[in-house]
Amino acid sequence: MTAGTNATRPKPTPPSQNATHDRWLKHSSGQRVNTDAIIVEALHKEYPQLHLTVISVYNTNLLGYAAAGKIGLAPMDKEQDRLSQTTYIAPANRLSGGRGVLATQPKYSKYLLDWQGKEFVMYVVEGRDALDAFSETYTQFLLSPSVEATNQLLLEAGQWSNSLHEEVWVFDQGWWQKSPELYDSVRSASWDDVILDKKMKDSIIDDVNTFFDSQDTYQKLRVPWKRNGKTVSIKAMMHTLYNRKQPVPTLYVKTLASFAGPEYSIDQIFKRARREAPCYLIFEDLDSVVTDEVRSYFLNAVDGIQKNDGILMVGSTNHLDRLDPGIAKRPSRFDRKYLFNNPTEAERVLYMQYWQRKLSDNDEIEFPDKICDAVAKITGGFSFAYLQEAMVASLLALARESDSFADELCLECMEAHGKPASGGSCDRQGWRVFKGLYDFVWLVKQMDEKDEDLNSYVLWRELKKQIRILREGMEEEKGVRK
Repeated sequence: MTAGTNATRPKPTPPSQNATHDRWLKHSSGQRVNTDAIIVEALHKEYPQLHLTVISVYNTNLLGYAAAGKIGLAPMDKEQDRLSQTTYIAPANRLSGGRGVLATQPKYSKYLLDWQGKEFVMYVVEGRDALDAFSETYTQFLLSPSVEATNQLLLEAGQWSNSLHEEVWVFDQGWWQKSPELYDSVRSASWDDVILDKKMKDSIIDDVNTFFDSQDTYQKLRVPWKRNGKTVSIKAMMHTLYNRKQPVPTLYVKTLASFAGPEYSIDQIFKRARREAPCYLIFEDLDSVVTDEVRSYFLNAVDGIQKNDGILMVGSTNHLDRLDPGIAKRPSRFDRKYLFNNPTEAERVLYMQYWQRKLSDNDEIEFPDKICDAVAKITGGFSFAYLQEAMVASLLALARESDSFADELCLECMEAHGKPASGGSCDRQGWRVFKGLYDFVWLVKQMDEKDEDLNSYVLWRELKKQIRILREGMEEEKGVRK
């Protein structure tokens, strides 16, 4: 923290010309109750001819508005009269390099503000008047001869402060936060990356676009303009909605946990959604977010007496059976239901081709079309998450160690050995057998015999191993053992 001090002189220090600064410094050095009242009293004495407006920084951020280039801002006070705190902010990702940045937070500062040819005097003052000793409050004090000019400025700055600027609203730990990180992750999301039945994909896209294009139709039919509806698809839809002629903001709910309880969170979520409408409201993993304790409160917010016009609500779950029937089955709460089944063989081929394109510039990985077809054949029952795990685990294994076993890896015992003298496939003892193992081994053998060239590709050899490991894990989850 830095603060200016008057140099020590042999003579008594003359009276300060900055009475407000002196009053604030005295107040901040002792017991206090209300910083705003102290500053208001001092400013009225120092600027009796100007109109004073007190503004919270949390919903009308004039410093942020100036940083965005919307208004001119310049310090007015002397350096020794300012108080600020400098903080080091580390890089968001250490792998991306960079030294981080230094951010300066004003504690007491005075500015000359220029907006549309009109000048204002603004003080930004930090106080600690909240419920606990460590809570900080930041207040802006705006002085101007024109009440009308002040109101117009605050309307513009307030609208800007409460709008999204390449951000996504995220509700977490009891309050709404703007997340540029989530927005950045959505930029690259594309429906091309969503492996889904084409009719179902087109239906989802059309359903959402039609909703946001049909406000007049809903009103003419006297139908409430609201719709209540997995992760890649959700991100792709976010990207689509941000690219509309009139962008539709996304509100993303991570949890209902908060300092004031889940009911408070639900109230805050729907208040923000109604204010931002038309908007896209996402509850991911709905079964774990909306528990039995808050089910009634949530249903009332969704379908109660308050209007939810313009809100497209989407909920996702991996456990439909855990959802209350009042959420999962009752009409008017979630009007469209899409079941994301495990991918078909054709969709598994498309998914492997997606990875093939991702690795197309990697000269160290040979990834011919035949691997896509072969993997699709031996991964029946796999979800996209399991397919992704098989690919990621294989690539990591190849990066970590060389594929140097001399003999073919036995998928029954997971050891490298030659063909047994008995003529069987494996004569090792002590390894565990799980349901479906022999069928899997037989299917892989069929693929290898059909195309003897497959085993020349190290990626195929590693994929077989990882898929076998995942299959065993799937059976363990089911609790099935021979």
